[in-house]
Amino acid sequence: MKNIITIGRELGSGGRTVGKIVAESLGIAYYDRELIDEVAKQSGFSADFVEKTEENLSNSFLYNLAMSSSYFYDMFSLSANDAAPLTTQVFLAQQKAILQYAEKPCVIVGRCADYILRERDDVLSVFLYADPEKRLERAIEQYNCDKKKASELISKSDRARSRHYSAFTDWEWGSREHYDLMLNTSAVGFDSAAHIICSAFRAEPSAE
Repeated sequence: MKNIITIGRELGSGGRTVGKIVAESLGIAYYDRELIDEVAKQSGFSADFVEKTEENLSNSFLYNLAMSSSYFYDMFSLSANDAAPLTTQVFLAQQKAILQYAEKPCVIVGRCADYILRERDDVLSVFLYADPEKRLERAIEQYNCDKKKASELISKSDRARSRHYSAFTDWEWGSREHYDLMLNTSAVGFDSAAHIICSAFRAEPSAE
């Protein structure tokens, strides 16, 4: 039986909207931006700093991480008070918050939750994507900007999410082998995507 739903998503795919519909339909908690406040509380950093961490993860940090495999494997044994890079301290506080939230049924959007909870068998891992033109339309509407700016926002978001995911996991962001469901919201719509996720969440595992 599933208890937790993690949702990875592309900007403009409606991840937050779908996640909220799912949580409301199932009567379970929903966590997205709430994680920022909790991580800020646990780490002592400002909410603004926590929010910008994913966007500002530098290429030099990734290079240093790649050059030091021992650092990657030791990172998860560190506490937020250890002498680790600030980005790592934020991630560790984020990991702690996600593990706490996952003690009860909930929907968690983004922030490597699928990877952090990867060893649990009660997690439904979902990735939402959309056709490029639909992503543009939604970004224009959501951010009240022109097509050029929307395209820049999408490219920046994709790079930031991919960098952040690669820095703190050994998985590739958006790679299908790591998800139970991958849905194109351009094809099925937000309500239908939520319905599919809810159905999968409620489904009993089939007998081997």
